[in-house]
Amino acid sequence: MGALDGKVAVITGATSGIGARTAEVFVAEGASVVLGGRRTGPGEELAAALGPRARFARADVRVEADIEALTAVAVDAFGGLDVLVNNAGQGVEAPRPLPEADLAAFLDTLAVHAGGMFLGIKHAARIMIPRGWGSIINMSSIGAHRAGWSDISYSTAKAGVLQLTRSAAVELGPHGIRVNSVSPGPIPTGIFAKNAGVDAERADRTAGLLEPLFAEAMAAHQSIPRAGRADDVAAAALWLATDASSFVTGQDLGVDGGISAGRPVAVAVEERRLLAKAFAALPS
Repeated sequence: MGALDGKVAVITGATSGIGARTAEVFVAEGASVVLGGRRTGPGEELAAALGPRARFARADVRVEADIEALTAVAVDAFGGLDVLVNNAGQGVEAPRPLPEADLAAFLDTLAVHAGGMFLGIKHAARIMIPRGWGSIINMSSIGAHRAGWSDISYSTAKAGVLQLTRSAAVELGPHGIRVNSVSPGPIPTGIFAKNAGVDAERADRTAGLLEPLFAEAMAAHQSIPRAGRADDVAAAALWLATDASSFVTGQDLGVDGGISAGRPVAVAVEERRLLAKAFAALPS
């Protein structure tokens, strides 16, 4: 018996990375899932691999008609909508100094990462309110909590997701709908390679090879000494989707290996050791 038996979910950005892994986990736990994304080939391939309880529908989260149609697929194919995972995102260009930043690129990032989630909530709520139940899960980021982890447009958009989550939670709670967010730390998915100009298909296939590099890079920042994985984020989304979290709403769940808690103690100890060594070397 699965944790999501009989539930129907829509997952945006489900053609790769965290979205694809969440779709796999949800189907394995008994849900019927509509996978949304812009890349038809990978989306249809994944839906076929997941079996009869999965459908793919092409959707650009910046286009309201696409989101309305995406949620309609859940109703038409599976009879309703119980869970929405607002996961769609896109890579961002290399950060520029603020005096050189491009407004159009900034606004497009907001449109995808905040506007797309707003549209998802809007159209999911239209289905969930009459049913009196629902769980909406928005993907935020460590960049919403800590400056310097991503470019300014992405960080601003993801910070907006936190307030969007809280605002929707207090409005939709009386209708039996919970709204929460998840803030992953750096997770080695294809988006990093895509940002570097690597072909999307190759980026998705090779993302896992970056785990050792991520683990090394994060050693000074997070207390859990390994790279985060899409599995970690999918597991958090699964909990928020189930009745096990039925009294949780308006919250953000950090899945960041401890980054938001603070630096590993060993890093501070080593810094103090080096400082003491430097003081000892000073002339008396």
